[in-house]
Amino acid sequence: MPNYGAITVEELKAKQDAGEQFRLIDVREPSEHSVARIAGAELRPLGLILQWSQELPDKDETIVVHCHHGMRSDRACQFLAAQGFTNVSNLLGGIDDWSLRVDPSVPRY
Repeated sequence: MPNYGAITVEELKAKQDAGEQFRLIDVREPSEHSVARIAGAELRPLGLILQWSQELPDKDETIVVHCHHGMRSDRACQFLAAQGFTNVSNLLGGIDDWSLRVDPSVPRY
C-alpha cells in the first residue's frame, strides 16, 4: 500500500506561520470552496485528480491535501502516493476542523 502522512490543523497552521514552503490542495467541489476556504489553498476537485496530478511538476514537493472532513483528501493522498509523490499529507479533520480549532472566521457548513 502506498505511503503518505497525516497532519493536524495545528501543525498546518504552525507550518504557515513559520513560512514553510508547501502546496495546499483543496479537493472539494467549487461550490464548497466558494463557501469556505483556507488561505492559499489551490482548488483541485477530486474528480479531476488524474488530470491535475499530471500538472504538478515535482513529485518530491511537500503537498498537504484537504477537503471538508478528510475522507476525499485521504483518497487523493492514496492516489498521489501511488503515482510516486513522496511527500504528501492528509489534513486530519479537513476544513471543518480548521474552522473549529484554528480560524473561526472560516464558515462551517
